[in-house]
Amino acid sequence: MGFPKVVFRIVENRSCPLYLYGDSFNLTGIAIPISSNKENTFITTAIVNYPDDKKVCKILNGDLAKIIIQYERGDQIPVCMISCSGCTGSIKLEHSRDDRLQFTGSDQQLSNEIGSMVHMLSDFAFFKYIDEKNFDTVISFFQLVKYQKGDIVIRKGDPGGHFYIVVSGMVNVLNDAGLIISSLGKGDVFGEMSLICNDSVNATIQVVEPTSILFIDQRNFKKILDRFPAIQLFFSRLMAERLKISNQIRAEDLSSGMIGNLAEIPPEALFQTLNANTKTGILTITELSKGTARFSFRQGSLIKAKYNDYVGDSAFYQVLKESTGRFRFTPGIPPEDFEIPEIGFFMKLLMEGMRQVDEGRGKKTN
Repeated sequence: MGFPKVVFRIVENRSCPLYLYGDSFNLTGIAIPISSNKENTFITTAIVNYPDDKKVCKILNGDLAKIIIQYERGDQIPVCMISCSGCTGSIKLEHSRDDRLQFTGSDQQLSNEIGSMVHMLSDFAFFKYIDEKNFDTVISFFQLVKYQKGDIVIRKGDPGGHFYIVVSGMVNVLNDAGLIISSLGKGDVFGEMSLICNDSVNATIQVVEPTSILFIDQRNFKKILDRFPAIQLFFSRLMAERLKISNQIRAEDLSSGMIGNLAEIPPEALFQTLNANTKTGILTITELSKGTARFSFRQGSLIKAKYNDYVGDSAFYQVLKESTGRFRFTPGIPPEDFEIPEIGFFMKLLMEGMRQVDEGRGKKTN
């Protein structure tokens, strides 16, 4: 009996000393021939491929190896979370219902099931930003997973790091009280904000009916953004649409001028709101660690930025690191500023800025 390659991924981490949320493990089985007087016989042994630069855990190795025994007995590989039996910490892993599905890179073949969906996926808003010759390459970075009614895909407060596309079925977006904020169906996406901003998940996603979802991890997400810049335009428009809905009241306040505090509205959210709502005016932020910062926006594009000795994109990146300060947005800019070129594509600026913020936090931790 052949054994398929299965990818298990950590979806919950409780103080595991060896692995991190999102780490994946490839489990394969190989048949070893045994001499016999009558005929060739085989036994199947498990091979677990661990993430790069990670140690082998004997406890986890044994737990995953049990899958081989189940499969050889004729059992189906369980479509559920499998808990490591644990040591000082514990983890939970899960895998796709279709054993053939696995994490793939640009140099690997598409799974049969995802391949059969290509025509349907080409109609999704996200994939419309990919030209035909690169379509299969981009899809190959995604994995397909299936959920049943009531399953939680992501939970508010969980670490971010994945981008999801609903292929079929429906999910609900829930607030802290478990009330439905909105519903997402075929072609809708979620998870992009926590991934782009390196922040925790800000809402819980629960499955309403049997649902298939494509998803991609942060490392591969960055790869396709770098290789296919057109995708950045999709996220720029998506953020504009989302922020237009969720921040309508805030946008109305900004249009007439607004005073606020960075402790209530962090810099990235403030900048995104101005960009998404195509605002034109001057944003002044005072009481920062290095003094006062001024930014000029023209129809949502950043055209001027100054903070202490920093100018341009450097000033933008520095202010993203600030957590306290007071701001005022004043509509309108001088006529001559309408001809100034923008500093850079806003989504690219934001992602680079958040990357620098995240690196800075890592250095402080170390």
